Amino acid sequence: MARVRRNVLTEPASLEMFCRGVNLLKRDFSAGVTTTALGLAGMDLPVSAFDQFVIWHYVAMNILTPPRPAPNPNARNAAHRGSVFLPWHRFMLLLLEQHLQRVLDDDAFGLPYWDWAADGDHQPIGEQPGLGLWKATAMGGAGAPVEDGPFGFDPEHHEDGFRVVFFEDPISGVLSAPLGHRGLVRRLQGPTSTFGLPTSQQVRAVLASQTEYDVENWDARCREGLRNLLEGWIPFSADRRPELHNRVHVWIGGDMDPGTSPNDPVFYLNHCNVDRIWEAWMVKHGRKYAPDDSPDNPLGHRLNDQIISLVTRRTTTPNEMLDVTHIYTYDELPSA
Repeated sequence: MARVRRNVLTEPASLEMFCRGVNLLKRDFSAGVTTTALGLAGMDLPVSAFDQFVIWHYVAMNILTPPRPAPNPNARNAAHRGSVFLPWHRFMLLLLEQHLQRVLDDDAFGLPYWDWAADGDHQPIGEQPGLGLWKATAMGGAGAPVEDGPFGFDPEHHEDGFRVVFFEDPISGVLSAPLGHRGLVRRLQGPTSTFGLPTSQQVRAVLASQTEYDVENWDARCREGLRNLLEGWIPFSADRRPELHNRVHVWIGGDMDPGTSPNDPVFYLNHCNVDRIWEAWMVKHGRKYAPDDSPDNPLGHRLNDQIISLVTRRTTTPNEMLDVTHIYTYDELPSA
């Protein structure tokens, strides 16, 4: 029987289990994984089950497909700015969900989602940063470091706090491991910003307006297609800021900004909602994907190209990720 993924703000049990499971994974070194085993030169450190996902995401963002000079704002990488964005993250969510089930000893646990569009319908100034997800009883709030909630860090007495172990250096882009570790950083809109989260109207527009999954050139320059619109490279707003998935990352800020964004557990609630929107689109428009396997199409983003994980020896393909309803469903899908 398929497990059910539920709204993290309306299902207290899902919220509690998710937070507890993440903290268990942060302390889980049972697999004996090290940075050396993951192919990272220059450091030899133990890696928790949770931080394996952080490193995997960072590595994927630094693999350009095809290789091209960097920096290039349109360059596809192994997980973003191209067609594989949605199936790649669906695979990642599935693997994290399985790890959470393991440490929670609950095969029925479903990864919860955060319906950020419902929050985006509130006023950006004065309301959105104070909504339920950011309470100490949920995910905790803003801070450098975040000091409240299940992922809080006390700079004076941080032995048992939630620590960021591996992060992308904002200047060099190199993966770093801070001496003594540090706490999680979030801005939540930022002190001088006025833009808000994506809205329900924007989600409805995505589902109603896009009939194709993706279009050539299969990168961030595409002006049509569900993938690029949902990833957030097509502007909705006059301010032309990042949209939808991208806007959520930028709005939260801090550790949600760089390639090591899975350091913030909210990363998974965001991507679970992105996955939910993709599922709603497929229910409406069919379980289709592009590009196909033509050799002229970008390697790593084609229908049957392998998606490789640092977390497991198992691989998958975008094709295998199109219909996973035998594994999980959502309690509710957004409508057009």
